[in-house]
Amino acid sequence: MKKNNLILSLIAIAIIVVSCDRNKVYDDFVKIDDNVWNNKNIIKFEFEIEDTTSLHNVFINVRHANHYQYNNLWLFVKSSAPNGMTEIDTVECVLADKSGKWSGEGLGDIWDKQIPWKLGVRFPVKGKYIVEYEQGMRTDNLSGIMDLGLRVEKAEAK
Repeated sequence: MKKNNLILSLIAIAIIVVSCDRNKVYDDFVKIDDNVWNNKNIIKFEFEIEDTTSLHNVFINVRHANHYQYNNLWLFVKSSAPNGMTEIDTVECVLADKSGKWSGEGLGDIWDKQIPWKLGVRFPVKGKYIVEYEQGMRTDNLSGIMDLGLRVEKAEAK
């Protein structure tokens, strides 16, 4: 009887976890080798879009170490659609306030920050989209950046 209760509890927890993220279309991270991002290292994400009618939110995720020396991170973000259309944005990812206090979620000396990039957008065509990050800081080797991510989710209906 106790074994059945444990199994049912685990199934219930799994359902809750999965249902909490039901809007997720794509969510992935790329690890930065040795936590040093060289300006020639382009971070690339590829994802499929099937739904061209729903609104989507797109987020840039940054995981950095406590010793990261700047309050922000400038990115050149290139997005490419299946029909060949490309767009390049310059995005400032604010990671700390003016006094240097990190924002986002912290655990020990690791910080995660999710930055809204495109909110309430429709993807115009079905197919494979590509998003690339290039670091736009004034240093060749950016120390303290651990992982970079991209999240695409269906926007909540209002």
